[in-house]
Amino acid sequence: MATSASTVGHAEVAALKTVALKGGFAEPVKISCSALGERLEASSQTASRRLQRLESAGLVDREVVSDGQWVSITTDGERRLRGEYADYRRIFEGGAGVALEGTVTSGMGEGRHYIALPGYMEQFRERLNYEPFHGTLNVDLTEESVRARAGLDSVGGVWIDGWEGDERTYGPATCYRASVETADGDSFDPCHVIVPERTHHDEQQLEVIAPVKLRTELDLADDDHVTVRIVEAGGGSDEPDDDRGASA
Repeated sequence: MATSASTVGHAEVAALKTVALKGGFAEPVKISCSALGERLEASSQTASRRLQRLESAGLVDREVVSDGQWVSITTDGERRLRGEYADYRRIFEGGAGVALEGTVTSGMGEGRHYIALPGYMEQFRERLNYEPFHGTLNVDLTEESVRARAGLDSVGGVWIDGWEGDERTYGPATCYRASVETADGDSFDPCHVIVPERTHHDEQQLEVIAPVKLRTELDLADDDHVTVRIVEAGGGSDEPDDDRGASA
């Protein structure tokens, strides 16, 4: 059975960090289990098992050779470490957020439909303290920001419950407090990055909601550069309940 990345523990993350420190982001690095075990204050066998778990979770790629193994960190492995980095920034920098850069792009028009649905809109009014414009600002992230997006996992968000209506089920989402800045220095706040639990978009695209049409408010057109700054949400009510469940 494959190991889930979410079940990889602190011991495995320490091994992942060691691979990164040896240069495993840029290219495969040669690692012996004895040397890794010494660094981690563990036996060679334990170090080997940790690398195996990382490989099963898709966080590293390995090629075993006669005198060791070549190990490189995958995209998912980098995302996991960036999430750890964001946690430490929050500890030492007092709630530092995440800055994501990209260009404005036209969406598929789905945002207008879903944002306006009453089951979502009622929650937006109550939990975000505003009624969003019926549509989203879509941003294609830079390659660096796609990787940095992993930091969202450590930033507190506002949970939006899934609901049922019109003989179908609508899934939950998380909203992250943010501001949008243009290349000219104009900005708008408050707005929220909305991340549906299930979405047609890949991680390269960001969807932003606001009480105004951001394209008009900030005079934005396709291909304009923007920076979306996500900040820590305030208040304990932002965290979802443990029994929130999962919508189909």
